Amino acid sequence: MTSKKAIAFLTGLILVLSVSATALAADELYGTWRLVSYKRTLMTTSETTDVFGKSPKGSITFGRDGRAIALVTSDKRPNVPDAAKMTDQERAELYKTMIAWAGTYTFDEKTIKLRVDVSWNESWNGTEQMRYINFEGKRMIMSTEPALGALDGKLRTSVFTWEKVQ
Repeated sequence: MTSKKAIAFLTGLILVLSVSATALAADELYGTWRLVSYKRTLMTTSETTDVFGKSPKGSITFGRDGRAIALVTSDKRPNVPDAAKMTDQERAELYKTMIAWAGTYTFDEKTIKLRVDVSWNESWNGTEQMRYINFEGKRMIMSTEPALGALDGKLRTSVFTWEKVQ
């Protein structure tokens, strides 16, 4: 085999292997995941808090069509038996104890870019949210870049731990 043919063969092999690795990572991402925890860490103090309590609820689904949808709620949401009689305070509390969005995504094995089409928070609509992804067994760890908190202005990161629904 000539050196040109060998180089072409090796280049093709590397391309096939890298495409295969990306496809395997995407296969791992596809499907529905159940929320295990949602933690926020302040960058200045390393203080970590359970944002929505010790037992938050939530689901996120990544489809093969490049669409995703997520709903995350606190473990201590008010139970309002009659929505017609709900007070403004109860409405505000329900809003503060959830995150919900849907949109499209791209995934490159390590990061996911989420383009938000619709969400519980109008200011997210039309934005792109980037998250780091790490798989650990049946769990997916999704973390944010450090960012200033909208309510307190403090630099922090958030980490969502998800478990694959079988």
